Amino acid sequence: MDLNLLLDMVAEGMPDRVVLGSAETGMTAAQLRRRAENGAAVLRDTGAGHLVYIGISDEMFPVSLFAASRAGVPFVPLNYRLATDQLAALVAENSAAYVIADREILDGIGADPARSATSAQWMARTGQDIPAAAVPVGDPDSVALLLYTSGTTAAPKAAVLRHRHLTAYVFSTVEFAGAAPEACTLVAVPPYHIAGVANTITNLYAGRRVVHLRQFTPEGWLATVAREGVSQVMVVPTMLSRVVAHLEQTGEPVPRSLRSIAYGGAPMPTRVIEQALALFPDVDFVNAYGLTETSSTIAVLGPEDHRSAVADADPDIRARLGSAGRLVPDLEAEIRDPEGRTLPAGEVGLLFVRGEQVSGEYRGGAAVGAGDWFATRDLARIDAEGYLFIHGRADDTIIRGGENIAPAEIEHVLEQHSTVAEAAVVGVPDEEWGQRIAAAVVGRPGRVPDPAALREWVRAALRGSKTPDLVHVLDELPRTDTGKILRRALVPVLASLPPSTPRPPAVGSYSLEATS
Repeated sequence: MDLNLLLDMVAEGMPDRVVLGSAETGMTAAQLRRRAENGAAVLRDTGAGHLVYIGISDEMFPVSLFAASRAGVPFVPLNYRLATDQLAALVAENSAAYVIADREILDGIGADPARSATSAQWMARTGQDIPAAAVPVGDPDSVALLLYTSGTTAAPKAAVLRHRHLTAYVFSTVEFAGAAPEACTLVAVPPYHIAGVANTITNLYAGRRVVHLRQFTPEGWLATVAREGVSQVMVVPTMLSRVVAHLEQTGEPVPRSLRSIAYGGAPMPTRVIEQALALFPDVDFVNAYGLTETSSTIAVLGPEDHRSAVADADPDIRARLGSAGRLVPDLEAEIRDPEGRTLPAGEVGLLFVRGEQVSGEYRGGAAVGAGDWFATRDLARIDAEGYLFIHGRADDTIIRGGENIAPAEIEHVLEQHSTVAEAAVVGVPDEEWGQRIAAAVVGRPGRVPDPAALREWVRAALRGSKTPDLVHVLDELPRTDTGKILRRALVPVLASLPPSTPRPPAVGSYSLEATS
């Protein structure tokens, strides 16, 4: 199984269905395959070893993805917002790379003119009438995709996804041609993120028309949904938060065509999803949790779970709104302690997963471990009903006076305060305690957070050892394009600031419970 088979199934089973762009003038499945074949011919003629895509989310992205697949070379989408020297270094990591990018980027990185094209040039070349070449039988184990991780706590590295990983995910989670002819999805996530790739291939396989949003604004997002008759969308938390705020401020009606909103990519504040459920009462909400290394989604919190969580007074049921849901078919998970022992239901530990869609492989790095288990590096727990709760990255854990503290727990409490819209908690170096707890918060519109009041708020909800030593108010948090907090960017800023209150004198042993 490879991506070529997926495209062939759609092009032969639904050749005249519009799968990209507007319903009137968009690209049909047959036309997409033809362009992919033409692009593959260009790649073969130039001896390309990789196809590097440095562009926005539009119709050129799926054409490029499938052109690379038909040429038998890895597809490498890069973040076009990176500095020129960073892009040049990443391109250099991929041998004989054919690069698609804007002219300014191509000139800046010194791209080989024989192996490069602007967006307009690439679309022109793939639109030519080139004799179709036979597509070689695909090797399921060949590399389909190299995706650089977001690098929120360290430098990015290339995750390796093979054809068998991607097709296993698609075939186990999506029904072929299952979408109604009028169904349409809006993709607003960037093409260099696994969600951008997964949305492309799953919606194509379902036969659902895909419209790309080149640049996100709440106004543009809502206008596109209404204009294109969009029925399904996928957003990251920051996008949904801004859409919700816009609708509450303007009182605009919700587009009638919208039937489903999927969200993921970063933790969703409970307050935001509760507001969204109230604003979109007839829309199905789906929380999708996954990783680059697992070919996207590994757990889903479905529409009925969302509705029951807000309607049920049972605190255990309501708590599910903060969960990632249950595992997708054909995937297994275990929660383990630091020594590798499996923990019982409800215990927090390290999340391990395995299944056909799981790669866990990096360029030049280790693949999955013993028994094909992949260590996600996420702290999590699975309750007795099978709901998965993510407690943050193990790499983010703050070790204060020998105690392990999960930032997510403190962030959740801060975001419940009436003045706080967003919060991020990190550990910063401290000679006495090893690390101290530092929090950055963003205020809600018209509200100014009071750091001292927020420290007392956390102390009342948790305990002294989890109270931030420092609370700092920012206009916005540094984030990736998918809404993940860039903690490594916060640490030096917060580390340079003094604690909010003086420290008690050192007197030998310490009572963490009593210390601020």
